[in-house]
Parts: sequence; structure tokens; C-alpha cells
Amino acid sequence: MKNVGLIILAAGSASRMGKPKQLLSYQGSSLISHAVEIGLNSTCKPVVVVLGAYLEKVKPQINKFPIQIIENPHWKTGMSSSIRAGITAIKENNPKLDAVIIALADQPLISEAVFNELVQSYQQTENIIIAATYGDVIGVPALFSRVLFPELINLGGDRGAKALMRKYKDQVLSISIPTAAIDIDTPEDYEKLLIG
Repeated sequence: MKNVGLIILAAGSASRMGKPKQLLSYQGSSLISHAVEIGLNSTCKPVVVVLGAYLEKVKPQINKFPIQIIENPHWKTGMSSSIRAGITAIKENNPKLDAVIIALADQPLISEAVFNELVQSYQQTENIIIAATYGDVIGVPALFSRVLFPELINLGGDRGAKALMRKYKDQVLSISIPTAAIDIDTPEDYEKLLIG
């Protein structure tokens, strides 16, 4: 059995939403609490959450969960800094980790079954990247083998991990996950989610 951890990125300022989207109400809790519960219900261990903007407001929402909360003081420089913070922390505390899944707190329709499917595909294939596809997009949630940890730590700017998916495109296994297309960036997105 491979050991796969989960990193939930929740450090952004949600500029298009105009308020902390991590705290938006969803199914009786907040988006961030929902994301953490889904992670904890999956086969992924441990679960790490990276916070940045709104740290003081968001942290109390998830303090009660058995997770590691990482503060990214460089969140303004983009998603790559949050990935770096998450990978560095998870690696330090879990040296035997085989892979991690990188997920976003603002994809509320992602279920634990999705995370488990990524882990299972990795157990069976050992591809170094296993990524969600929706429409023409390859993206997150995505699983990265430990061989890519050094490159994930060296990512720059706001590119996230897509640069690695392009670099290793021949070694990416893509899995159709239509629910990954729903991410909450604007008030309109949130309205659609609640109506949906």
C-alpha cells in the first residue's frame, strides 16, 4: 500500500469574490470545513491545509480537525508558494510519503471517492502524475509522486502545478472528473452552486 497525503490549498485572497470564500456557507458548514471533512474521509493521510490571506478568520473554522495547518506568509506571490509550503511541511513530518494529492478548497463537488480514485489509480499504475480532466482541461485535484517533490518545491509564480503536467505530459494519467470543473471564484459561481 502506498502512503498518499493530501494538501488542500486555501491561501488565496478571493479577490473576485470580494470576501473570504473559504468561509462561504455550504451544506451546513463553511467551504473550508467541507473540504477538510472530505479529505479526512478519504484514504489520504495526513491532511495538510495551507492558509494565507484571512488566516485569522479561517483557522478557527478548522482548528478542531486532526490536520496540520500551514501558514504561507508569501501567499501574495501566487499558488506556487502555497504548494511549496505544503510540500515542504508534509515531507518533513512524513518522510515515508509516496505521493501527495493537491486539491483546492473551492471545489466543493469533489468527494472523497474522487481522492480515493486518484490513490487507487496510483497504486495500480504508478504514473508520476494522475490528474483530473474536465472539458479540455487537465488540472486539480491531481496526485504527484514523491519523485516530483523537489520540482514542486521549486515552482515559481502563480502557475501552480500545471507546468509540471505539461513537462511530463507523457507520464500523466488523466481521469475524467466532471465535478472538478466547478470552482467557486465569483459571487455568480457561488449562486450557481447553491441553486445546483
